[in-house]
Amino acid sequence: MNIAISDTVKNKRSIEGTEPDVLTNIFQKDINITTWQRELSAELISSIEHFLKHNKTKAEILAVTPENTDQILCKAFGDSKEMKPLREDITLLVDMFCCLFALNRVGLRVTILESAMCPRFHFDRIPCRLVTTYQGTTTQWLEHDTVDRSKLGAGNQGKTDEESGLFNNLSDINQLTLGDVALLKGENWESNEGAGLIHRSPQVLSSERRLMLTIDFLPD
Repeated sequence: MNIAISDTVKNKRSIEGTEPDVLTNIFQKDINITTWQRELSAELISSIEHFLKHNKTKAEILAVTPENTDQILCKAFGDSKEMKPLREDITLLVDMFCCLFALNRVGLRVTILESAMCPRFHFDRIPCRLVTTYQGTTTQWLEHDTVDRSKLGAGNQGKTDEESGLFNNLSDINQLTLGDVALLKGENWESNEGAGLIHRSPQVLSSERRLMLTIDFLPD
């Protein structure tokens, strides 16, 4: 069966900028990833290093509001003064996400990784997700018009992403920069079926620990 795909879905693209208001472009129909390009401050980097030194590999999933994020993070990870810059940054991102999408609460996942969480390119059946990496290898993604989506999942026939024909050239792979805050539009965004952003977690180096944050919509 042939399925007609609208020009809007065909022509999804990315946009990035150095100011946080670039994230509002996610509401444009032809955008499926927006990226706020930012540099982590020395204070925040020090806080991240302290966090990783005192926490083991795990994924902590928390339901939070802008008002209680700091309190819940203190309960989950401790209330040391060294952790404060990281808690404040996470609280800021929660507040921005809730404000942008008019949400009262969200699902927050703080993940310490020593291996790739989702090593194959895939899309998510969600409306939208905020992703940022505080330390380690960052998320890779593909522009919509470079992807043969029939090669996703079982369509890869056991071949690697690089061998399956999912994309043509290694140069097609884009990668976020450490500290970047990205909004990834998923399949469940209205009128975005067939255009959820294709992305993956690249392999983590053997000596590396990765700290990743995601923020998601919570069901009503």
